[in-house]
Amino acid sequence: MTATTVKMLFVVTSSESRRSYGGMTSEERSSARRERLVAATIEVLATRGETATTMTAICAEASLTERYFYESFRNRDEALMAALDQVCNEIAAAALAAVEQTDGDPGVRSRAAIRAFVDLVVADPARGRVAVIESTSTPALRARRHELVDWFAELVAQEAATLYGEEAWPRERAKLHGIVFVAGFAELLAGWLGSEIRLDSDQLVDLVGELIETLSRRT
Repeated sequence: MTATTVKMLFVVTSSESRRSYGGMTSEERSSARRERLVAATIEVLATRGETATTMTAICAEASLTERYFYESFRNRDEALMAALDQVCNEIAAAALAAVEQTDGDPGVRSRAAIRAFVDLVVADPARGRVAVIESTSTPALRARRHELVDWFAELVAQEAATLYGEEAWPRERAKLHGIVFVAGFAELLAGWLGSEIRLDSDQLVDLVGELIETLSRRT
């Protein structure tokens, strides 16, 4: 078999994989199945807890057979981490969009970001539970949560520099303050979702808004 023949066979195989069925390519169908599995993992994890979030339960919730689970994930831990990643990406997107779409001083814009986060978890408590409660339920999730706290802290430091300019803390100090804020907010939100902290959503936003403003600037 020549190199040319091998290349032609590869092209044919690749073309077959892109063939459309029902208006979707095989890659698009695979991606859609993965999205269903991630959504199912979020739902099962939030409503039934970590021990009940088995591969079988995830597939049943997604109305997919188990062979499709392994198309997207090697094991349950990967599905759990994908669920946490999805929720955190949604939170970050909502918060950043709120900052960009809000006029006013830095404090007003920071509160808009916090309001967007709180509104998201009020509208869909499952996502809040996955982000701040179930994210500590397995070693793999705890490790990913640690990475995500660091990621969010970096994001907070970047936004503080943008919003407060010369009044913002230097980058390394701002990152440390970001870790304090993100970890503290997560614990506060966990207590609030669990009804241990009795504040309404406006009071929560005001409290966290004061915290982020204090941590974000030197004056």
